[in-house]
Amino acid sequence: QVQLVESGGGSVQAGGSLRLSCVASGFTLDRYHIAWFRQAPGKEREGVAIISSPDSRTYYIDSAKGRFTISRDNAKNTVYLQMNALKPEDTAVYYCAAVLLRRKASLPPDQLPVVLFDMKTQSDYWGQGTQVTVSA
Repeated sequence: QVQLVESGGGSVQAGGSLRLSCVASGFTLDRYHIAWFRQAPGKEREGVAIISSPDSRTYYIDSAKGRFTISRDNAKNTVYLQMNALKPEDTAVYYCAAVLLRRKASLPPDQLPVVLFDMKTQSDYWGQGTQVTVSA
């Protein structure tokens, strides 16, 4: 079965940390760009972070920079999102998504935000989501 499965969500107080995991089954993540998205009630889904293949370049939206870290462990076929200094505004359902590499060369750094945006509608696989709740 081809799927992405997120885990690690939960409820924390402001300033706390969570580590989300996204495990791929049926395909290998080293051939995919991977991103984390989130969707809060009443808001559109937004890209939070992306990590590229094969060079593992990263990009974060401004609100996540300095607090979130996306990483990958190809041996475990897993991508992580370490979230520190969490704020109530981070409360959302978090989804991981994967898109197959479409070019042989590494993505130029300036393209990462574009790819992240495009993945909102063009990802090949999506996880089921994991709830993150941050209380004040």
